Amino acid sequence: MSGAGAVVFDTDGVLLATAARHAAAWKEAFDGCLATWQRAAAAGPPRAFDAVRDYRDLVDGRSRLDGVRAFLASRRIDLPPGTPQDAPGCATVHAVAARKERIFSEALRTQGVEAYDDVRPVLLRLRAATVRCAAVSASRHARPLLEATGLLNLFDAVLDGRDAALLGLPGKPDPALFLEAADRLGAVPERTAVVEDAPAGVEAGRAGGFRPVVGIDRGDDPGRGAALLAHGAHLVLTGLAPLPAALEDGRP
Repeated sequence: MSGAGAVVFDTDGVLLATAARHAAAWKEAFDGCLATWQRAAAAGPPRAFDAVRDYRDLVDGRSRLDGVRAFLASRRIDLPPGTPQDAPGCATVHAVAARKERIFSEALRTQGVEAYDDVRPVLLRLRAATVRCAAVSASRHARPLLEATGLLNLFDAVLDGRDAALLGLPGKPDPALFLEAADRLGAVPERTAVVEDAPAGVEAGRAGGFRPVVGIDRGDDPGRGAALLAHGAHLVLTGLAPLPAALEDGRP
């Protein structure tokens, strides 16, 4: 391929059909705490979590802790940070993050997860063209889920939330996770595509100098495509199938 020589894929919402499940888990985690937070809120009752708009703008692509902080800030709710040992609950940032993790983990246990139909054919085509590929995610579940869906061996590198914590990498929109993935692929950002469905991830790709930064809008959110372009995507696709041709064309 004459375009990008490597591709870094976000996982949730790009490779795996887990975005809606994450959004539902966030909504349950936040909304279940609203009554508790209302008693301490100075600006009136906090609004419920919008599983489309708030998911896209506040938590998608971010680490759990950063997602909690962003939501609380949007509702002017001040909680102490707590510690990683906090049990799931509503009293601290860590407790709310643990609450979301418990809800999401239970959903995975009972419902499982699937990859999008266009993922495997695209990864096989890129591999045949000797384009090296990495999968990244802020979620600590990404690696086992990629293995469960039979995709893990199609990537030359995988970095998830556990790797980020181990390496002390800041979350998106900081480009650190993408830069680490490119380094493990032996690639330079300006010759590496980033494929993302989250505005924060698009910002991270642009901040890291990746080219092209490709937004994915699978149609579950009517504002997503415009948001991805507004945050810096070079182009937006409705799925992965057109990606190899876009890279061959050297777009943008």
